[in-house]
Amino acid sequence: MNTQNKFSMELVFRYSKFIVFGILVVVEVVFLASNWNARYFDGIPSWYAVLPVVAVLTVENAVKLWALKRPAQKIACYVIDIAALLVLTVFSDGNLISTLYIIILSDFYISQRSLNANIAMGASCIGVFLITFALSNAFKGIDFNIASLVSSALNDLLLIVLHFFILNFAIQIYSKNREITKALEELNESNAKLQAAYSELQEITVLEERQRIAKDIHDTAGHSITTVIMQTEAARLVIDSDPQEAKRRLAAANLQAKHALEELRESVHLLSGTLGSVTLRDSVLEIIHDSTDGTGISIRYDVDELTLCDAKRRFLLNTLKEGISNGIRHGNATAFWVELKADGDKIRFVLSDNGEGRDITALKEGFGLSGMHARAESLGGEVWFETEPGEGFEIHLILPSDGDMR
Repeated sequence: MNTQNKFSMELVFRYSKFIVFGILVVVEVVFLASNWNARYFDGIPSWYAVLPVVAVLTVENAVKLWALKRPAQKIACYVIDIAALLVLTVFSDGNLISTLYIIILSDFYISQRSLNANIAMGASCIGVFLITFALSNAFKGIDFNIASLVSSALNDLLLIVLHFFILNFAIQIYSKNREITKALEELNESNAKLQAAYSELQEITVLEERQRIAKDIHDTAGHSITTVIMQTEAARLVIDSDPQEAKRRLAAANLQAKHALEELRESVHLLSGTLGSVTLRDSVLEIIHDSTDGTGISIRYDVDELTLCDAKRRFLLNTLKEGISNGIRHGNATAFWVELKADGDKIRFVLSDNGEGRDITALKEGFGLSGMHARAESLGGEVWFETEPGEGFEIHLILPSDGDMR
C-alpha cells in the first residue's frame, strides 16, 4: 500500500465515528422524507411512529459512539438498534432498512475489529433482518413464505454480505499496517538507541584505551627515558674529568634506552590487542587473580605451561571466564578448582565449583553453554557438563594440543 492510500485509510478510521454518524443522519432524513405521507394500520400516518423512533435512534447512536467506550457497555444500545429497526420496518415501505443495518454494523465492525466477533454479529444481523421482514409482513397482513421472503430481501442481503467483506477486509489491512508501522517504529527507535550506545561505547573505549596506554607509558617507558636523561646528563658533567665514568654512564644510558624502546613496543602490542609475550598460563592466572581480588572468591589451580593457537587460546580463556561468572551468578559458588593439563596429543581443562548445582536432566543450556558446544566442535574438541543438586557444577573441555585452527 502506497503512502497516500495508507494516509487516506488512516484518516477514515481516525474519524470513523463522525463518518458513521453523519451517514446515519443523512439516511434517516431521506428515510423520513420517503415515508412521511405513508399510512399503515387503518390510516395511521407513518411519521407518528417513525419520527420518535428515528429521534431515539439518533440520540442512542450518539451516546454509543462517544459516551460508551467498552464493547460490553454497548450491548444494550445494539438491542435498542434492533428494536428501532423492527418498528421502522413495520411502519415504512422497507426501503433503506438494510442501509440502516449496514450503518449500525459499520460501527460494530470498526469498534470491535475482531474477525470472529464481526462474523457472529454479521450473521446475527442477517437473521434478525429476515425475522424483522417476516414480522413486518405479518403485521401488515401480507401472505409470505420462506422462499418469497428470501427472494424479496435478496438484494438487501447481498448488500449486507458485500459490506461485511469489504469493511472487514479494510479493517484487517488497516490493523496489519498499524502493527507493521508500530513494529518498524520500535525497530527504528531500537536501532537509534543501539547506534547511540555503540557510538558512546566507542568513545568510552577509545578514551579508556588512551588513558590506559598513557599510564602504561608514563609508568614504564617514561621512567626509563627519565633514567636515560639522568645518565647522559651525569656523563656530560664528568666527561672531561673522568672519561671512563662518562663512558660507563653512556653505556648504561644506551642499555636503558633499549629497555625503553622494548617497553614502548609492548605498549603498542597492548594497544593493537596482540598477546605479545604473555603465556597461556600467565593469562589463566591473571583471570584467576582478577576473579579473586576483592571478591571473597577462592580459586585453587593446577595449570601447566601449554602452547595453543590463538583461536583455541581465546576459547579456553573465554570458557574459564564464563564458567566462573556463571558459577557465581547462577550457582552462588564461593570456591573453584581450575585444572589445565596436557594429555598426549590433547589438552584437558576442568573447572568445578562448590555451587548449588542442579539436576542434569533438567539442565537447559542457554546461549553460553550451547555456544561452548558449537565452538569446541569447530576446533576439533568436545565439552560436557556434570552437575547434581548440592554438588556444584563442572565444565570439562578437551581440545587438540597441535594444529593451527585460527
